[in-house]
Amino acid sequence: MANQVSLVDDIVAEYQGIEMQMSDPETMNDQALFRKLSKRYSELQPIINVNTKLVQAREDLADAREMAHEDHEFQGEVTRLEAEVVQYEEQLADLLAPRDPHDGDDIVMEIKSGAGGEEAALFAGELARMYQRYAEKNGFTTEILDLAESDLGGVKDMTMSIRSKQPSRDGAWSQFKFEGGVHRVQRVPVTESQGRIQTSAAGVLVYPEPDEVGEVEIDDKDLRVDVYRSSGKGGQGVNTTDSAVRITHLPTGIVVTCQKERSQIQNKARAMQVLAARLQALAEEQANAEAAEGRAAQIRTMDRSERIRTYNWPENRITDHRIGYKANNLDSVLGGDLGDLFSALQAAERAERLEAEAS
Repeated sequence: MANQVSLVDDIVAEYQGIEMQMSDPETMNDQALFRKLSKRYSELQPIINVNTKLVQAREDLADAREMAHEDHEFQGEVTRLEAEVVQYEEQLADLLAPRDPHDGDDIVMEIKSGAGGEEAALFAGELARMYQRYAEKNGFTTEILDLAESDLGGVKDMTMSIRSKQPSRDGAWSQFKFEGGVHRVQRVPVTESQGRIQTSAAGVLVYPEPDEVGEVEIDDKDLRVDVYRSSGKGGQGVNTTDSAVRITHLPTGIVVTCQKERSQIQNKARAMQVLAARLQALAEEQANAEAAEGRAAQIRTMDRSERIRTYNWPENRITDHRIGYKANNLDSVLGGDLGDLFSALQAAERAERLEAEAS
C-alpha cells in the first residue's frame, strides 16, 4: 500500500509538471515536444481521475463515519461509501499494474498472403478489412501505405498504419499487438469447383511506430533507395509518375515500400517512418528475446500449421489458440466486432504480467 501511495504521488507530480510545461509558450511552439507531452498527459489522465475520486470518497467516508456515531441513520451512507472506496481502490490498482510501455503507441501493420495461393490472398484482404472496420468503430484511423493485389482483388502484401485519433493511454498497440502471427482459414474457396473445404493462411506483422523518425538512429550509408512507378490491379487510381519508393536497409535486409503519396519526397518520408518502426521493433526483440514480445512472438513462417488463430467458415467459429478462446460469431468478427476477443487477450496478458511481477 505504501508503495502504491508513493507511486501515485510521483504520478501526480509528473502530471502537474507536464501541465505546467504544456502551458509554456516555448513548448507550444515546439510541435514535436508538445505531441510527446500530450501523449504522456493522456496516459496519466485516467490514473489522476480515479485517484481524485478515491481521495474524495475517502474524505466523504470519514465524514459519514463521524456523523454515524451521533446518528445511526447515516450508517447506510457509510456502507455505500465503503463500497465506493473499494471500487476506486481496485480501479486504481488495475491502472497502476505493470503494462506494456508501448500501449499508447500507434502501429504499422503488414498483412501477407501465405500458403493457399489466390484463396490466401482473398483471406488476407478480408483480414485487412476486418481491422479497418474495427479501427473505424473504435477511434482509430487507418492509412494504406503499400498494396500489392492479386488477380481476384485479394491482398498479396499490404502495409498500413493505424493511429489513434486522439492521444490515449490505450493506443493502437494496446489493441492490435495480439494480431501478429499466422492466421488460418478453413472454407470452400471461390476457386474450388468440387465444394471441398481447404485450409489457407495469411501472416500479420505488427510493430509500434515511433513518434519521430529521429528517435531511431539510421545511417544514410546503410540505405539503398529505389524509385519506381506505382502499380495496382487494373491500373485504376494508380500514380502514373515514378514516385513510389522502396528503401532497403542493408545491414538487416529489411525492405519497406510506400506508394500512397503523389510526391516521391512524401513517399520517402513515410517509408522512413515505417523503417524506423521496424528497426525499433527489431532492436527491442534482440535486446529482450526471451520476453516473447513484439515481433519475436509473431510470425516465423507462413506454414499452415504455425498459427495463432483459425477462422472456420462452415461452423462460423473463430478460435484463438494462445488462450483457448472460441466463439461462433465469425461473421460479426469479420465485420470488425473484435472487442470481446481483444478483451480476452488483454486480460490474459495482464494476468501474465501480474504473475511475473509476483514471482
